[in-house]
Amino acid sequence: MLRLSELMRQTADTGSGGVLPHDPVLAGLTLDSRKAQPGYLFAAVAGSHADGASFVADAVKRGAVAILVARDVVLPALDPGIVVVRDANPRRRIALMAAAFAGLQPATIAAVTGTNGKSSTVHFARHIWASLGLNAASVGTLGIFSAGFSRDAGLTTPDPIQLHADLATLAREGVTHLAIEASSHGLDQHRLDGLRLAAAAFTNLTREHLDYHPSMQAYFEAKARLFGQLLPSDGTAVVNADSDRAAALAEICHRRGIRFWTYGTQGREFRLLRDEPTATGQHLEIEVLGTRYEIDLPLVGAFQASNALAALGLVVATGGDVTRAVSSLGTLSGAPGRLQLVARHRSGAPVYVDYAHKPEALETVLRTLRPFAKGRLVVVFGCGGDRDRGKRPLMGEIATRLADLTIVTDDNPRSEQPVAIRAEILRGIPPERKNWMEESAGRREAIAEGLAALRSAEDLLLIAGKGHETGQTIGAVKHPFDDAQVARELAGAAS
Repeated sequence: MLRLSELMRQTADTGSGGVLPHDPVLAGLTLDSRKAQPGYLFAAVAGSHADGASFVADAVKRGAVAILVARDVVLPALDPGIVVVRDANPRRRIALMAAAFAGLQPATIAAVTGTNGKSSTVHFARHIWASLGLNAASVGTLGIFSAGFSRDAGLTTPDPIQLHADLATLAREGVTHLAIEASSHGLDQHRLDGLRLAAAAFTNLTREHLDYHPSMQAYFEAKARLFGQLLPSDGTAVVNADSDRAAALAEICHRRGIRFWTYGTQGREFRLLRDEPTATGQHLEIEVLGTRYEIDLPLVGAFQASNALAALGLVVATGGDVTRAVSSLGTLSGAPGRLQLVARHRSGAPVYVDYAHKPEALETVLRTLRPFAKGRLVVVFGCGGDRDRGKRPLMGEIATRLADLTIVTDDNPRSEQPVAIRAEILRGIPPERKNWMEESAGRREAIAEGLAALRSAEDLLLIAGKGHETGQTIGAVKHPFDDAQVARELAGAAS
């Protein structure tokens, strides 16, 4: 517990007006009025669907003794005993308050942003740190993973109060090294403010979240905030040199005096010199800080080699032994739902599940799998509802251009009509490719059709879009559905 005055003193960089009429001891913080309890501070911030100021009375009724709100918000009449703190940026202030209230964080924290590869990169960084004998954890789309405390997936970047409470728990469990995904939403909404970062990585920027960000430039600026504001000047940036945004990030980092490392085929500190596919993955020749190494990476896909280099960069930037860290790449395992081999058809054909739900990601994974499909490459995919509609026809075109058979089905339709989503995907398919696709309303039925289309061990099935997810949201209801589990079940029944 902390007195409100102490919490405000520790988070004073955003500034707040007025002198406190009272100085309550706070029992907790919340962004959700329904979770308010006696002695809590309620942060009444504006959200995408509702304004927290509308729930102030409810929070007070439940016992809140302090309210954090924007300076210009008009509040209902409150009991004089309720302290109102007004701030120019209440989202940032509550994040800083959450960090101060929780107190503990792992000593070394690295954040990863970018459109694709965040989950794999934090997964790999945790593995490499662990191989060096360090107590490590990862936080992101897949959930929280550590030796002593784990939790299933929620938001890619949790709300700051939950996030800092989790980090304190990890620290108490002895975790010293943490890799965390930094989503554009989380960065834009200040959810990661208050993290004491040692390093940050940028993977790439491709079309995504344009239902939230007004433009690709705005999307990039949200990502760039990690380097322009959150990473301290004594930290290290690890940036994909093959990205067209590398130069812009270099300028930001150089202006702030941040050490700037690059990776990739054009990387300076972590360069991929050679990449040869093997039966079990790929053989890499890399140059790390001027020294050449050869390593067998047990993962399929050039993008996984790139993610592995990003993770390696973060580990070395935070003090990891270079030679031992490079050696650990030979024991990496793929992140769940990321180009994951989940089953084999009775013919011997492999079945992969991948989270690719964006045009560039779908194109990348199909191009990656193409050399492994000596026969037919079959893909099952759909697009989510209440998300960027512009990507739907793009993904239809990509799928039918790169696969031999495309089965268009439902993803998470949410509040939209599934048939309308599928129709938008189909609009992107050129007439001459219509014979190379099928439409299936049920995702389970679509997976069954995909399996039935496999004729020999040289064929391959990709089930794309949902990856690690274990539910399918239709309307307001989330139904149990796991692509990997369904594929194994149907492949087993077929055999």
